[in-house]
Amino acid sequence: MQCPKCKAEMTTIEIDGIEVDRCDTCGGMWFDLGEKEALKTSDHEDAGRFDVGSPALGERHNEIRDYKCPRCSATMVKLAHHEQRHIEYERCATCGGVYLDAGEFDDLRDLTPNERARRLFPRLFG
Repeated sequence: MQCPKCKAEMTTIEIDGIEVDRCDTCGGMWFDLGEKEALKTSDHEDAGRFDVGSPALGERHNEIRDYKCPRCSATMVKLAHHEQRHIEYERCATCGGVYLDAGEFDDLRDLTPNERARRLFPRLFG
């Protein structure tokens, strides 16, 4: 598979029975439908160690807008995470796969104190 952002080769990595594709150059990650959620909630020790790319490079790549799904070549849609609005990721409108830039998966796994409070007390935060 080829990285949708930098066009380098992606390597398949297996963690806790879940296969994720990671770019060998920029560290971006491709998750097929359901894999991101399954790995995010995994307590396997390697789940938090495969987002190895530079978060600064990931932020720069987050600005790239013109690319296609690496799985099916369909249009990707930029979304904000429902609990962590500062995290923008891309989802394929056809196959449902998700692309995260380097640093975004670690950010998803590590909730800030404010994000934890919102999760525990959603009515207080609207």
